[in-house]
Parts: sequence; C-alpha cells; structure tokens
Amino acid sequence: MSIDEIRPLLERIADSLERLAPTRAKPIDFSAADAFVWHAETSWLEPIPAVSRVHINLLQGIDRNKDILLDNTRRFAEGLPANNALLWGARGTGKSSLVKAVHAAINLAIKSPLKLIEIHREDLVTLPRLLTLLRAAPHRSVIFCDDLSFDAADASYKSLKAVLEGGIEGRPTNVLFYATSNRRHLMPRDMIENERSTAINPSEAVEEKVSLSDRFGLWLGFHNCDQETYFAIIDGYCRSFGLDLPAEEVQAQAVEWSMTRGARSGRVAWQFIQDLAGRLGKKIEL
Repeated sequence: MSIDEIRPLLERIADSLERLAPTRAKPIDFSAADAFVWHAETSWLEPIPAVSRVHINLLQGIDRNKDILLDNTRRFAEGLPANNALLWGARGTGKSSLVKAVHAAINLAIKSPLKLIEIHREDLVTLPRLLTLLRAAPHRSVIFCDDLSFDAADASYKSLKAVLEGGIEGRPTNVLFYATSNRRHLMPRDMIENERSTAINPSEAVEEKVSLSDRFGLWLGFHNCDQETYFAIIDGYCRSFGLDLPAEEVQAQAVEWSMTRGARSGRVAWQFIQDLAGRLGKKIEL
C-alpha cells in the first residue's frame, strides 16, 4: 500500500486512540470565583459565581452554633489553628445554610478570599486528589460535604478518616473540612447495634466507623425549633424581603403551613416565605 492509502487508516486509528485516552484536566483558575464544585471524573473545580444562600443575620435560633462556627472560620482565614466541623441534627434546621452564610460573612471581612469547595459524598474517595490540588493553591479553602453519612457496605469513610487526622501528609494547613449530617456518628443506629451484636468484641467492631466523627474537632448540634423561634425566622424574612402583612395574619398562615409539613424548622419557614411571596407577587432576591 502507498503512503496515501495508509494515511486515512492511520488517522482513524489516531482519532480512536484520542477518544479512548483519559480526559485532560481543565486548568483551575482560583480567581474565577469564591466557591467551586469538585468534579472528580475530570479533576476540575467548577466556579460557582452566585452561591445559593441566605444572609447570616436571617438565621435564627442557632446563635451559639453561629458564633462558634464563625469564630472557627475566622481564625482559619487569618492563618490561625482551627478545627474541622461536623454540623449534625434534624433536617432543615440550617446546617448547610450556616456553612454558606459563614463563608460569605468571613469574605466580607478579609482581604484574601476564603474559597468554599463542595464535594459530593460519593466522591470522597477522590479527596486525596483534591487535596493535592489545594495544597499548592494560593488561597485557604473550606471543603464542604453536605448530607454526609455511610451505610454498611460503604468504605469511602476510610478516605475521609485518613485525610482528617491521619496519613503521612495529613490535612494541608490551608484546608479545613466542614460536613453536615443527620447523624451524629455518621452511620445509622441499627447498623451500630448490628455490629455490636454480631462481633466477637463489640466495642472494637464499631470503633473504626464511630471514630470518624471523633476526627472533627467541632460537633455542632441542630434541633427542631420551637414556635417562638419559627415566628422569629419568618418575621426576619418578611422584613428583609418587604412582605408587608399584619404579623397576626402571617403567623396564622405560618402555623397552618407548618402543620401540613408536620414540623417547624428553618427550611419549612423558608418554603412558607417563598409561597407567601409568590401569592403577594413579590420577588425574592438573596
């Protein structure tokens, strides 16, 4: 065969090999935003120009947790020692909202922006790869994992455990880890009890998994709010978004809304406010 006859075949082979080759990681521009989402399959941090969050002053009924996390994050942003934090408790009580609000509040007060990087729970096995990228970054970063929990067949907690307080390299000094969970020990109670009942040494059987939560220096508990706090949350939203209705009328509607949801929480209050604003023809701008 002549060169001209072979060339098309070689070009097809080269195209096929290029498609089979791993995707090249996109260059990361840390100046593109203050918040990013980690895409493990391409080792890329996607910039998020507008984070979905509420102002920290609108978070009611969690003042102590707010002060603790704000102080811990401020110390970290200033280059001082700080702890990884586990925010655990009931659904919709403001755990993830607090992390995002604290990040925004800190960045208003410092010169060098603190980066917030979200990692999905299923991508925790790639956490060492992410840390390698962040270790050489010029900024300090908080890695945030929302709704963190593990089941019986899940061994990805080992990657997180080694990163938090173990391993040769350990956690980079410019990285902090915040996580939210509905479970204090990050695993269901029936799983813990099953491990105890079937193990030769019950205490050792669950120590490895339960000890993961011990790697977090801060444990911040969140609980369903009482009616007074529920009303305070709604009142704060109404004032902030200009929803002008008599307080008695708003509270009556809010009680009815919470009864249909079977709970009082910050999330339920926010859902009520969105419904109320929509009925009033008002736009909500965060």
